[in-house]
Order: sequence, then C-alpha cells, then structure tokens
Amino acid sequence: MRAICFYFQVHQPFRYRRYRFFDIGNDHYYYDDYANETILRKVADHCYLPTNKRMLELIKKHKGKFKIAFSITGTALEQFELYAPEVLQSFQELAQTGQVEFLAETYSNSLVALKSKELFEEQVQKHSETIEHYFGQRPQVFRNTELVYSDEIGAMVADMGFKAMLTEGAKHILGWKSPNFLYCNAIKPRLKVLMRNHKLSDDIAFRFSNQAWNEYPLTAEKFVRWINHDKKDEIINLFMNYEAFGERQSEESGIFRFMEHLPQAVFSQSNFRFATPSEIADEFQPVSAVSVQHPISWADEERDITAWLGNEMQQEAFDKVYQLADRMSKVSDEALNKDWHYLQVSDHFYYMSTKFFSDGEVHNYFNPYESPYEAFINFMNVYSDFKLRLNTFVPESELEIKLAALNKVLGEKEEKLKKYELEIAQLQSREKRKKAAAKSKTTSIKKAKSKK
Repeated sequence: MRAICFYFQVHQPFRYRRYRFFDIGNDHYYYDDYANETILRKVADHCYLPTNKRMLELIKKHKGKFKIAFSITGTALEQFELYAPEVLQSFQELAQTGQVEFLAETYSNSLVALKSKELFEEQVQKHSETIEHYFGQRPQVFRNTELVYSDEIGAMVADMGFKAMLTEGAKHILGWKSPNFLYCNAIKPRLKVLMRNHKLSDDIAFRFSNQAWNEYPLTAEKFVRWINHDKKDEIINLFMNYEAFGERQSEESGIFRFMEHLPQAVFSQSNFRFATPSEIADEFQPVSAVSVQHPISWADEERDITAWLGNEMQQEAFDKVYQLADRMSKVSDEALNKDWHYLQVSDHFYYMSTKFFSDGEVHNYFNPYESPYEAFINFMNVYSDFKLRLNTFVPESELEIKLAALNKVLGEKEEKLKKYELEIAQLQSREKRKKAAAKSKTTSIKKAKSKK
C-alpha cells in the first residue's frame, strides 16, 4: 500500500532589536522582545492553535489512520514557553495521540552542519533531549535546517544513529528519477532519505490561494486525482512550513476546509494511507542511493544554500561566527552560551540575502530589516559586542594578543612615517620656493645693474 507523509516545520527565531554601533560594549541585550512576542502571538492565533486543533480532530475522527510529523526548533519551543504556553500544550496533546512523530534537528535552526561536525552533533543532541523532555519521544528521524543535505551531512547523521533523513527532491539531483520513492545515503546506505515532492507541497503551501493559478481552486478531490496519476509512485512526501495554514494561506482561503476533507478523500478515492517518516523508513525499501555532492535545500528556485551564503556579506558574517567556536567550547556561562546559540540562527543570514528577483517575496516574509545591508550591519554590531564579552571569559590567544600589539605599533609607526614624509615634503617645497625666490631676486639685481 502506498503512503502519504505529511511533515511540518515549526520555527521562530529570536529577532534582534536595532543594535547601534554605540551600544557595543555598553548594552549586552540584543533582542526585540516586543517583535518576538507580537509575531509569535499572531502566528499562534492564526496558525498554531487553530491548526493543531483541527489536526487533533482529524486524528480522532479517523481513529489513528491520519498521521503527521513535526520538527520544532529549540528557539520556537523557548518562545512558546515565554509567550504562548497554550501552544506548547496543544503540541503535547498531539504527541499523546501516538499518531504524531517529532523529528530531530539543530537546536537553533543553524547551518552548523556546513562548518563543524562536533558542534553539529552537540546541537542535535541538545535538540533531541529537548524533544524527549517535552513530548516523550526520542527522535529517530532527522531534518536538517531548511532541509540542507549532502552526502557528507547524511553520513554524519547516520553516525549519530538516525535511521532516516528528510531533504528536497531537487530536480538537478534526481534528474529523471522521481521523489516519490525512498532512497538512501550514498556514503552510509543504512540512512534512508525521504525526498520532498516540491510541486505538490508548494501547491498547498504557496499556490493554494492564488486566484491566477490555472488550477485554482484546489479541492481535496482534485489533489487526490493528482496523486493517483502515476500508479508506480510509492510515497508522496508533503513537506512544508506549518505557517502555511492560517498564516500564509488565511482561513478565508479555505485551507482548513481543504485539510478537513483531504483524509477522507484519500481513504475513499485512492489506495494511499498516511504514514510518519519512521514508518516510511521501516516499511519501504530504497530504490537506489541518491548522490548529493554539494549541499541542497528546499529554498528558492535553485534549491541550494545561496539564500543564506550567496553573497559576501553573508559569507563574512557566517565565517566570523564560527571563528569563535573553539573559544566558546571553554565557556560555561549560561547567558553567553544562550546568546551563542541565537547568534547561529540561520534567519540572520537569510535577512542579508540579495536575491530580490527570483524569490524576493519569500525573503521579505517576517523580515524586520529594510535592506540586506541593514541586516548585515545590525548583525555585525551584535557580533562585535558578543566577541567583547567572550574576551572577558576566554581572552584571545597570547600570539593573537602579541600580533595585535605588534600591528598597533606598526600602525603607529606607519602614521609617524607618513607624518614625517609630509613634513619633509613641506620642507623641501619651502626650500624650493626660497631658492626660486632668491634666484629671482638675483636675476632682478643683475638686470638692474646691466641697465645702469
């Protein structure tokens, strides 16, 4: 029997306030509490609470035949506790049904997998422990930030003991192959790989309310006809941001009615069932390995990582953050470590994106900055203050201190040399003018004598 796998991503970053240059060294609190609470409450009221309520009703109505999966970042869970504990409770009620799987990911929705295996494992461990604490499940399936995946990242995930991982069914990776089958990692074949069907996922998440779309309006019956089209398909992986329900696609669009009718349409008009990622990994066999040499993601048309690291600003900010990793490993201060996790959140780099033309609207979603350059400056101001605080716990190495002092001395000497060169040039110029004046005077005297 074929399967539909519904997976939803839930994430909220701790957004920074306008942190000015003159705040560096004077004010160590970086966060816009008003924006964080306001946005979370808005999304909670439009999406999390009403959608969780409907998902719970569907699970109960269909007596365990309707199943879904979530990954919820550590920063989102922290915000639930701070601003909307009823949202956390609603997710816990879903967990108690036994029909909802919670996946592991990086705690702070970071791109650390691209930088450090050790830090990557630490963040995943922290997140897995958090999920087990809140929901009573030890995650068996992994979802990396923004579905970023490569052969090497998959191998690291396999080494951590996960049995499956989610990623994007990118066309430039699959070629003629279909995302509607189970695959495995090219380096560690025991890791199963579930690949997102981006067309069907985006039909719900992005195109649903678009009246200019030639398939508008989308009904549950029409959607089931689409998934029935190819009888060879084994799995339909529908992966999307949870905010698609009620936030991106408003309640007035009919998105909730669509979801309420979809399970019954699937059961009555197809031979599909609903399954969690773990069930997919256990019950289906991979058709082949999937080779991904360079990281892919589910973002933008290119399905690569340029949304976060596509320009020099993003790369500079990203590199500077992880230059602090070795020193941060020696810090036990709770406040500094919390700020360290928040500094790595991928959203900060996403706000710096200059990809205005291909996916500009997506990049502006909940973006607190007026321009990528403003995002970069604000982030680097926060980074500068954070680095000063780190220096009080773990001073820079003796060699770095000596080099800095030497550079300072060299800089001072260079300034002195420039000053002396300028003074010499001025003296030489003055001397030339004196000689020219004296010569002119001598010439005038000679002319005067010759006339006599």
